[in-house]
Amino acid sequence: MGPNRLVAHFKDGHVLKGHSIDFNPSRPTFHLALAAAQGEQKVEEVLVEDLKALFFVKDFSGDPSRSEKRSFDPAGRYIGKKLMVKFHDGEILAGTRQAFNPAFPGFFLNPVDPESNTMRAFIINSAVVSISEQ
Repeated sequence: MGPNRLVAHFKDGHVLKGHSIDFNPSRPTFHLALAAAQGEQKVEEVLVEDLKALFFVKDFSGDPSRSEKRSFDPAGRYIGKKLMVKFHDGEILAGTRQAFNPAFPGFFLNPVDPESNTMRAFIINSAVVSISEQ
């Protein structure tokens, strides 16, 4: 298995895209090899606490015009807790969470939208204003 395609959204609003083979939710930093069209590869050390969320994506381009689904199908079957996560910047994500370890700085969320470019996201607790179970 190759490196993960990641889109790192920071609390200050900037975004970095790249690959990592050393992200671990229990560690305070990881390395992101920035995605570049051409030229030499640049590697940045990322402090997890500076992030809002880290998105594991299918591809880097996605579809900026697409709106993510934020509702759960009442007849749908979901694994894990159904959550609505609201960030300090007002963004809302809907998805499911299977495990939670309060020793970690965040938790993994699987998007409710099956067509999402995001396969899963690591949500940083300090970037969240509220979490509600659905």
